[in-house]
Amino acid sequence: MPLTGTITWWKKNWGYDLYETSIRPAIQHRCVTLFYCIPLFTIHLLRFMKIIIIGPAHPLRGGGMATFNERLAKAFMDEGDDTTIYTFSLQYPSFLFPGTSQYSNEPAPAGIAIKVLINSINPLNWIKTGKLLKKERPDIIVVRYWLPFMGPCLGTILRIAKKNGHSRVICIADNIIPHEKRPGDLAFTKYFIPPVDAFVTMSEKVMADVKLFSNKPVQFVPHPLYDNFGDILNKQVARKGLGASKNDFILLFFGFIRKYKGLDILLDAMPQIIKDIPAVKLLVAGEYYDDKKNYEEQIERLGIKNHLILHTDFIPNTGIKNYFSAADIVVQPYRNATQSGVTPLAYHFEVPMVVTNVGGLAAMVPNGKVGLVAEPTAASIADKIIEMYRKGPQNFIPFVQTEKKKYSWDKLTETIRKLAEF
Repeated sequence: MPLTGTITWWKKNWGYDLYETSIRPAIQHRCVTLFYCIPLFTIHLLRFMKIIIIGPAHPLRGGGMATFNERLAKAFMDEGDDTTIYTFSLQYPSFLFPGTSQYSNEPAPAGIAIKVLINSINPLNWIKTGKLLKKERPDIIVVRYWLPFMGPCLGTILRIAKKNGHSRVICIADNIIPHEKRPGDLAFTKYFIPPVDAFVTMSEKVMADVKLFSNKPVQFVPHPLYDNFGDILNKQVARKGLGASKNDFILLFFGFIRKYKGLDILLDAMPQIIKDIPAVKLLVAGEYYDDKKNYEEQIERLGIKNHLILHTDFIPNTGIKNYFSAADIVVQPYRNATQSGVTPLAYHFEVPMVVTNVGGLAAMVPNGKVGLVAEPTAASIADKIIEMYRKGPQNFIPFVQTEKKKYSWDKLTETIRKLAEF
């Protein structure tokens, strides 16, 4: 395996600009001779690797994991590695997917090799895919694990692939113990784990969960920033197409609407928030994965309809910048959580946050600096939103701008390489 830290070393010692203009293009084109300008004693041994990422990607709809996997592939490619994503031809049977469609209408991400191969419910397909991976002999297989339902499929593929005696398997574990429990969860996860060589988690909570199932190496890396959704827009320009006005104070709830994400708690908080902030509007942006009727009845009962802006269809990647650029505060009122892909989006678009003190949410949001941390109750969430309003969200933004520098893709790729070396 290659000596890790080479790319990072170049950036630190020769400067980011030199790396971007000279070294990275040479790496990407395998033009090692272009390094003649670097004294021989500074050149590290470098072998370009073959990396295959297993997980959701286009043509499956964006959402957190598909976008993450595509951005991770780009990070490896920027460092010179031959990188391919193996995604699903069928990801979920209908009973596990309450949304309208699993597939995207957006164009495929440019320059990323994606093979649509895996059928999550067809054992013959698992064997075929495993044999293909075995033959391909990637140096590293990066596999996403987020739902025990995927355990039999991914566990079988990896067992066959590892018979090549070469590939190292690094799992990025989003959840080991799921938010919503189902029969078979424990058995499926126990089946998945044996062929994995090491784990990366993006929350301390999931790292602790991994240790309940395995004594293999596990490393925590904070969720890198999503920086592939465009630049921050002018607030008023962003609001024009969303039904929000210049004088509204916008709270953004973003992402699929599921029970554990606590939208109902935030709705219960709204009457108190409205009393203290008459100009408040709650912008809900995300598709219902729960019974829509329950939320509609709650809104009617609370009498808060005039203070809501509901965009409850799937939000395509091209529209994300509008929602975050329009917001004054991003609110994550979760009942329980491990980590959240919404936090990196808020960092990228430089929006302060109110989050609940569950799972790994608070760890990424220093209280009193980039946001405020509430308990997962309507009263506490209302208090923190009102507190931020009075302090002025703009006073949190300088801290957001400083804190966001910690969350780089380089850190994740470097950690994966190191774990694959042991």
